[in-house]
Amino acid sequence: SWGRTILRPTAASETCSQVMDPDLTIVLLGRTGVGKSASANTILGRAAFESKTSFKAVTTGIKTSLFAGQTLTVVDTPPLFDTCRSQEESEKEIAKCVSLAAPGPHVILVVIWVGRFTEEDKETLRIIQQMFGEEVAGYTMVLFTGGDHLEADGVTIEDIITKYPALHDFIRQCGRRYHVFKNRSRDPAQVRELLKKINTMVQRNRGRCYSTEMFRAAERRLLERESLEMVVLALRREAETENQSQCKNVHLT
Repeated sequence: SWGRTILRPTAASETCSQVMDPDLTIVLLGRTGVGKSASANTILGRAAFESKTSFKAVTTGIKTSLFAGQTLTVVDTPPLFDTCRSQEESEKEIAKCVSLAAPGPHVILVVIWVGRFTEEDKETLRIIQQMFGEEVAGYTMVLFTGGDHLEADGVTIEDIITKYPALHDFIRQCGRRYHVFKNRSRDPAQVRELLKKINTMVQRNRGRCYSTEMFRAAERRLLERESLEMVVLALRREAETENQSQCKNVHLT
């Protein structure tokens, strides 16, 4: 089954005839405590976002940097499953951050810590698919943090991926795109390698980004689905009430 197949990341050396886009917009998503802000800082090459090795929510926003001739616009979004705000508030703030990155991000990096794939991580993947729609898969890559632990434990990233079917399936849907960061390392080579993978993806997408129009369309579909579910639920309750009423009448007669 696919759950046992080892995925290999798309080769960063794959090239396209198109010229590399001079600008990249990168959005980072993830739950609290996975090293999302630290990863944003690693990409930017400086401490642009407040990052703490705790489960507290940290600064979010948009920062820019120059790397190997490319202008990087990095958007750090509020964490999902934040204890400081409701899930609905977090999702609204994330939507606001993504809309600020107009015309849209070239890549959405879903940040996951390699140490443990939790139920919250699993739910994070589901929420992202629900919020952004099916089209987002073509613009998504998983960014694993804590790569230092893999070497120390003698484990490969493929071991981690194949261990969790939900994670494996998500990465498969995203075109097998993933990257591992050693957040303690200051070696820019890991950022260079990540950007190669992102640029390959951008070239395959012909320079297109995940547009605000795509996001709004996904929001509309979600609202329509929720409205339909509410109608179905109301009809079901009405039918149950009618059945109970009929049962009472039968009992009385």
